[in-house]
Amino acid sequence: MSEQNYALRIAQSLQLTEEQVQNTLNLLETGATIPFISRYRKEVTGSLDEVQIGNIKDLYAKWLELDKRRAAILDSIAEQGKLTPDLRKQIEEAETMSVLEDLYLPYRPKRKTRASVAVEKGLQPLSKLLWAQRQLDLQREAAKFVNPEKGVANVEEALAGARDIIAEKISENPNIRARLRDTFLRHSRISTQQIPDKIDEEEKYRIYYKSEESLAKAPSHRILAMLRGEEEGILRIHIAPDEERTLADMKRRIVKNNSNSAQQVWQAATDSYKRLLQPQMETEMRKFYKEKADKEAIAVFSKNARQLLLAAPLGQVTTLAIDPGFRTGCKVVILDPQGKLLYNETIYPHPPVAQYKLASDKLKRLVLQYKVDAIAIGNGTAGRETENFVRHIPFEREVKAFMVNESGASVYSASPVAREEFPNYDVTVRGAVSIGRRLMDPLAELVKIDPKSIGVGQYQHDVNQKMLQESLQTTVESCVNYVGVELNTASKQLLSYVSGVGPALAQNIVDYRNENGAFASREALKKVPRFGAKAFQQAAGFLRIRGAENPLDASAVHPESYNVVSQMAADLDCSVADLMANKQLRQQIKLKKYITKTVGMPTLQDIMNELDKPGRDPRTQFEMFEFDKNVHTINDLYIGMVLPGIITNITNFGCFVDIGVHQDGLIHISRLSDHRISDPSEVVHLNQKVMVRVENVEIDRKRISLSLEPIK
Repeated sequence: MSEQNYALRIAQSLQLTEEQVQNTLNLLETGATIPFISRYRKEVTGSLDEVQIGNIKDLYAKWLELDKRRAAILDSIAEQGKLTPDLRKQIEEAETMSVLEDLYLPYRPKRKTRASVAVEKGLQPLSKLLWAQRQLDLQREAAKFVNPEKGVANVEEALAGARDIIAEKISENPNIRARLRDTFLRHSRISTQQIPDKIDEEEKYRIYYKSEESLAKAPSHRILAMLRGEEEGILRIHIAPDEERTLADMKRRIVKNNSNSAQQVWQAATDSYKRLLQPQMETEMRKFYKEKADKEAIAVFSKNARQLLLAAPLGQVTTLAIDPGFRTGCKVVILDPQGKLLYNETIYPHPPVAQYKLASDKLKRLVLQYKVDAIAIGNGTAGRETENFVRHIPFEREVKAFMVNESGASVYSASPVAREEFPNYDVTVRGAVSIGRRLMDPLAELVKIDPKSIGVGQYQHDVNQKMLQESLQTTVESCVNYVGVELNTASKQLLSYVSGVGPALAQNIVDYRNENGAFASREALKKVPRFGAKAFQQAAGFLRIRGAENPLDASAVHPESYNVVSQMAADLDCSVADLMANKQLRQQIKLKKYITKTVGMPTLQDIMNELDKPGRDPRTQFEMFEFDKNVHTINDLYIGMVLPGIITNITNFGCFVDIGVHQDGLIHISRLSDHRISDPSEVVHLNQKVMVRVENVEIDRKRISLSLEPIK
């Protein structure tokens, strides 16, 4: 299929114009990234967003894969000398992989089967005789094929072999398979049973010990839970539509009459369904619905990760960070406004050491000595106790304390990235640094951690790992480029996600910065080894230089548009800096005057928005939050209690809320609103501050049920 045809098919599928798709494919072909295309090539694509561009890219890859398989199948059948014009036409017109494979199935090289054995015994003519479904003297006709030397001892063995050939023929018929596939997709039931003598110690799968529901309507999280239970050897799964109705439908399509040979065909068809088609279709359904569940779970994970990565930053302030602990003490670090480690030590305010006054005096001294503006406290073990301890210290300067989600901090602290950054410090110090930096700038710190470890997923270890990694990579890249990166302070991990950069160029940028000092301009990027014109085009607009001589270097205006802004300023007889500072000057600009073949109204409007708020961080403003001061453990909870909480994870079945008791509570989707909703994201988002009601508490199982329905 030509690229032009790809563009047409994709355009029809996504309800876009063929020109939009073709132009986007051309840009992708030249190595342009999705963030760059979305932000700086709106005139070319018709202002497609990142999701639409990603869909075009994915569908193009899907069609390429399909055509690659199509070519291989055509070659294979042609080599066998069996490629007829009609078959070629059917293969060339196939639009899905399942249809393509169905057409290829009769020609696919096979291992020995019951049908192939029967063919070797010379029973194919008998199978054709039966398939004609005429009234026959079965005993006489079958007796002609009895041949003990070939392994056909009697009439019954001859008929059985002929039925085996027919059964395989039916199972390989594309029309029958298509009809049956549709039946399985629409009408299958998925049933589960506990495997006898298998112990489910935590009773995680109790609701699946004996269950049955419509496969098409089963939520993705339930399908993934069932499959995990099967993987762990606790459950047995069966997938099929109603057998009696399915066989009746097959009979109407295969059996022509009530002759004795037709009865043999029906026996073969029943065997074909039970022995061949049903197991094959069940395997297909497992794969299809597993992939569907994977995509839904990955979409939830990516949406959560995006919200976490784009959480409001406190900003560049001197921060004291604490990684809490009881027996091993609380690790304390001081970070400067750029996140540089200035000091570390350990305090022991909790039992068994309980040096409360000594620990309190140390923190008071550190806050005063380093002029600390904020205290970040990890929300893990001893987190609430440490928060309570800190809030009772009479500091001599105003300082605010914040609880910080520390999911993944231990993963970072033991990682090669952390060892490279802090080779002379142990994992506890690195963990405390990560907690402090997360408060200052969540995005800059979380990019150093595998997104699967940040605690916002749904069955993330059960889904397709390659697909998950690709989705999360795309999400992180999107977030980094959406916010923009300060060129002179960014870590190489953060720089590596910038459009067109990657790990190798990120290292080159850091090395150049270390050797030559801070970049004075975006133009200076061209001096970085291997940072060529293409990389500059893709990356420059997303890199910021605060305090640069050219004020546009601190904005999202791309260098290729600097001449447009300069012309605007010249026409108003002012400098670019004046234009950025003076709203009245900007209001005098007539945008249509600056439209050219390459610069259209979308780019000009983006430029004006950026001149209005150059380099503005698009993330939300930071908000203060405190847990209930009277609640510290699950034992402090009672039904009906109303508490403040923070949403920490969103799934298809509800969301989890941290209420400060070391165990997140669950708000089931049915308790999120006073009206029916299909997706928790309709009413909540990650890191949202909420007031919740305690519905149930199971202390022994550490389960907390909450409600977000209007509290009266």
